[in-house]
Amino acid sequence: MAALPLLMALAYSPAEAPIDQIASALGANGLPYTLPIHPNLVHLTIGLFVIAIAFDVVGALYPLEKRVFRFLALPITRGGFHDVGWYNLLVCCLVTFFTVAAGFYEMLTAVALPGVTSTFGLGSMTTMLWHGVGGVLLLLIITGMTVWRGFQRFVWRREMGRQVQWLYLGVGVVMFALLGLHGTLGAQLAAEFGVHIAADQLLQAGADLHTALP
Repeated sequence: MAALPLLMALAYSPAEAPIDQIASALGANGLPYTLPIHPNLVHLTIGLFVIAIAFDVVGALYPLEKRVFRFLALPITRGGFHDVGWYNLLVCCLVTFFTVAAGFYEMLTAVALPGVTSTFGLGSMTTMLWHGVGGVLLLLIITGMTVWRGFQRFVWRREMGRQVQWLYLGVGVVMFALLGLHGTLGAQLAAEFGVHIAADQLLQAGADLHTALP
């Protein structure tokens, strides 16, 4: 009877690792499609967030800039800057859910080059774990900032010229540094560990790139 749980476990355990079961459906980059989705969505997330905060900063400092705009004959309003800030942050929040989802999906098939240490002194698994956990935390922060920004726009500062609080802008600037650090971890996974980089994976397998790549 004591052996029954072991026999049941063996009966339902796969004969090979999950990644090996789908290996035939993956390309040289370790994905079932040609280009990784996550890095492209990451740059969209970063771009939308940077534009959102930058335009809100310009809107907040509008009294110092309006003479320049008038001199240049530019029909710009303070509310226009804050509109750009709000809508870019809103889209950024929505896109980031897909960014994180794509990242975790592509992490499932990630195969790093063996024996490599990043410039931060971290191994591939440690880098991947920090990047994954950091991505979720950044998603939560961006979501929280979007809700915060919405309350400022529609409730707290609806009748005010400066639509955002200085604290909000300060958090946004700090987020620039966090996004940069987090993005560096992701860049190391690709550039140093060869994750989902077809050329690196083929070279590691001993293939000839002239014949292996189209």
